[in-house]
Amino acid sequence: FNAAHKLYPKKARRRIIAYVESYDDIAFWRTLLEEFEDDEHYFQVMLPSATSLAKGKKMVLMNTLNTAELGRSLIACVDSDYDFLLQGATNTSRKINRSRYIFQTYTYAIENYHCFAESLHEVCVQATLNDRSILDFNFYLNDFHTYTSLREINLRHPEKSLESLQQRVNQKLAELKRKFPHNINQVNGLRTEFKELGLVPETTYLYMQGHHVMDNVVMKLLIPVCTVLRREREQEIKRLAEHNEQFRNELTCYQNSQVNVEIMLKKNVAYKRLFHYDWLRQDISEYLEEGKNKEEKKQRS
Repeated sequence: FNAAHKLYPKKARRRIIAYVESYDDIAFWRTLLEEFEDDEHYFQVMLPSATSLAKGKKMVLMNTLNTAELGRSLIACVDSDYDFLLQGATNTSRKINRSRYIFQTYTYAIENYHCFAESLHEVCVQATLNDRSILDFNFYLNDFHTYTSLREINLRHPEKSLESLQQRVNQKLAELKRKFPHNINQVNGLRTEFKELGLVPETTYLYMQGHHVMDNVVMKLLIPVCTVLRREREQEIKRLAEHNEQFRNELTCYQNSQVNVEIMLKKNVAYKRLFHYDWLRQDISEYLEEGKNKEEKKQRS
């Protein structure tokens, strides 16, 4: 019994509650926060209300008002939306950017992480069990600064699916320049500020509305690509099967092993290579280090 008792930590682990906006956010923030759990503290990721179904960023931020436990035992984890880029231009932006206990995605939302261009080929492989590369996802999302959504995708000539969109956007830009010529210099000045925040043409899709990027761009690319990859694998099974029974058994086995590509996209964690994620790691590390220093100072006094 004495030996078993020694296995327990001398003091109870401190629980830190992390309020998040909605169900989809729980997995993302849990993946991040569990990296920092140890014998001294652990995180519990929770929705913002235990008494109602109310969710969202506003509800999370309300929980941080006039709360004595904010910082020590409570943190808020929210999507940046445009508050990071605004850099204090609004009340909400000031609150989020200045608080050491409110953590933000830096990208528009968690969906932008899942849509990380360099990881989309891996998503297709996991969904189809076929490792052939058909489309250069980096090209499509890195050039997304000139487009807003995609319609029909022709995999043989994918560049054609972008031409009409580029034309419409260019027309809109020309219209804005005619209507607001006095704002051109101001907009050009913002380019330097945004570059310092990580917003350049190649990363613009990470700062646009997450669901828009996921639903109107990435999924419209992934679905036809995965359809082709699955058809290829099925044709291969048919070609190599020695008789009909083997073909049916192998085809059933392959079909049962497939996973819906949308599910795989939402489970995608290859975004950990993004510099935004490194920023988040650094924020959490600094927060815990600050808490540790406060505890040590309190014990000495």
